[in-house]
Amino acid sequence: MSIPTDPTIPFQRMNPMRIEPITLSNDAVTLEPISLSHCNDITQAIDPDVFMYMPMRSAVLTNNQVRRYIEFQLQRDNALVFAVIDNSTGRAVGSTSYMNIRHEHYGLEIGSTWISKSSRGTKINPSMKYLMLKHAIEDLGAIRVELRTDARNERSRAAILKLGASYEGLMRNHIIMPDGHFRETAVYTIIPEQWDEISARLLRRINKAAD
Repeated sequence: MSIPTDPTIPFQRMNPMRIEPITLSNDAVTLEPISLSHCNDITQAIDPDVFMYMPMRSAVLTNNQVRRYIEFQLQRDNALVFAVIDNSTGRAVGSTSYMNIRHEHYGLEIGSTWISKSSRGTKINPSMKYLMLKHAIEDLGAIRVELRTDARNERSRAAILKLGASYEGLMRNHIIMPDGHFRETAVYTIIPEQWDEISARLLRRINKAAD
């Protein structure tokens, strides 16, 4: 894969990666930019353990709290936040984001991801990951996609490894959590050379879940 450059501009290595609001969809899920219209669905989908390993300052459970949570997501710099829509019901069952976007270096993180308990173990998660990764690597031209999680979150770490992402190490004392804990963040990456294998693996999981 080549990166577009403008040879007329001295020292410019590449044109910055452009990320704009978009809706991504397949048979199982639709990822659409989050808005206050998702408030009621998100309130019903969310559960107390969602933010256990996230640096949130308060639990997000009531409708008013969820409204503030969505308003915060809409104000985030350098991020594109999606609502995860279960196509079988048309209702939002979670959220995910492109974040920590490094436009000039064609890198980004897929993070702040959660789905409802009832959606776990279904084709929702692999379908969502497939859409996010496919758009990032094939359409945006990302050369590095990061996935990060609290080192204590064994379920999340196992899910990332199941994708086929490469473990790169720990960011020590990375985030001070609301309870004062110094969080260590586990970092995983996917690069374009891995995408063919990972996409095939995700499609097998999606098809298996559909059987």
